[in-house]
Amino acid sequence: MRVAAGAQDPVNDILQQLMVEEMQGFERELANALLPQQDYLSEAEMALYRSGKKLRPLMLLLTARLFQPRSALPFKVLRAAASLEMLHVASLIHDDIVDHASLRRGQHSVNAARGTEMAILIGDMQFLQAVRCFVDAIEDQDDMQLVKWVLDSAFDICRGEIDEMTTQPYWHPDSLLSRYLTTIDRKTAVLFGLACESGAALMRAHTSELRRLGSFGRYMGRAFQMMDDIFDLAHSDEEAGKRKGIDLHQRRITLPIIHAMKLFGDDHPMVRYLRSQETPPVPQINAWVDEIRRSDAFALAYAQARATALQAVQFLENLPAGPHLRALQDITMHVVNRPY
Repeated sequence: MRVAAGAQDPVNDILQQLMVEEMQGFERELANALLPQQDYLSEAEMALYRSGKKLRPLMLLLTARLFQPRSALPFKVLRAAASLEMLHVASLIHDDIVDHASLRRGQHSVNAARGTEMAILIGDMQFLQAVRCFVDAIEDQDDMQLVKWVLDSAFDICRGEIDEMTTQPYWHPDSLLSRYLTTIDRKTAVLFGLACESGAALMRAHTSELRRLGSFGRYMGRAFQMMDDIFDLAHSDEEAGKRKGIDLHQRRITLPIIHAMKLFGDDHPMVRYLRSQETPPVPQINAWVDEIRRSDAFALAYAQARATALQAVQFLENLPAGPHLRALQDITMHVVNRPY
């Protein structure tokens, strides 16, 4: 099995060489899906749609290509990819509301630009339009399962947000780890699983292939979120579009922080801070961020993310070989091979 290594980003090559026509078709369908909303969307929302690498729709298109590698993909696949991107953007808008985030990808978040009330409505509109477009992609009874998958995914995203908000820092680190994995599976991994499973389902893949691709997507999404939480402690403001270590500043319990709590012990000032209502000076919190980075907690979190990515790649075994399968493998390993 071929696995990409190093810091070079394979996603750019895939977008610019392997999947050019497919992504152009996706962009056309996304523009058509956004057209009914044009009177309500501002620059803040459109900036979200323009930015990012469209990883989830790309993975949907790649998994569809596994089962139709040459001839043009049907309309319903392109429409489903556009719907998936709207579902993702909806989750970003709601996530920023919950986190009181003022920035997203270096731009003003929707709630910062338009206020919380309007952001809630705009986020809801993206969820609803995503479902409507998935319905438009249905051609026969076999495709009906997609609507339930989309609704189940949206339900899980909401559950994940609530799980994160109700996590208590005074829990034992083992309980925090279990809750963290459940939360990221619902908040992040579910959309990657939906992308991979629905792309194959629309091309009438066998049930066993759907299960393998769904599991691949969920494990890949889990590794993706683990690395995102690692980057939060490692990246500068310019790289991340937000303050370094914002998770610790906001008492958000993520994988490296959980490992640090376990390593540092209950009496460490950082652990006491997480479990209290007191807010120490910003330089003190920044010092704890640096301490986590220097500790084994950082290495433990990275090892866990990498092991999860390798588990994801194993689910791709025995699927149709070719450039599209290699692309899925390369994207997955790039998630954990990026320098931090």
